Amino acid sequence: MDQLVEFADNNRLLVLALLASWAGVMFYEMKLKATTLSQVSTTDAVRIINKGATIIDVRTDDAYDGGHIVNAKNITLSSIQADQNVYKKKNKLLLTVCENGINSSKAANLLRKAGFENAFSLKGGLRQWRTDNMTLVK
Repeated sequence: MDQLVEFADNNRLLVLALLASWAGVMFYEMKLKATTLSQVSTTDAVRIINKGATIIDVRTDDAYDGGHIVNAKNITLSSIQADQNVYKKKNKLLLTVCENGINSSKAANLLRKAGFENAFSLKGGLRQWRTDNMTLVK
């Protein structure tokens, strides 16, 4: 133990670099985990929908009118940014969707920060939904 303390004392920059590297890796992993937890595949999205999830389509009205998932509610990202308390029940199962998954991921993260632990985003958005031959309604 004395040797370790002596080494750390003699090589302060090396120890600081090691600690900084460790902190960077931990930050990256935590950010990756938080993002991954809120994104679900098309298959998982169907399971969530079948469990009674509320689908929130964060695209514009025109894009929504061009085709959306059955029973999806059109609530834009800016509306969610203005008021994250879209629903009273914080345990409500929510699935956010957009065209490519970027804005819906932002919406899901906003909702999670507002206390909705069961807010998820469709990974790849409606592009992936169409690629997987899932239906949309107009």
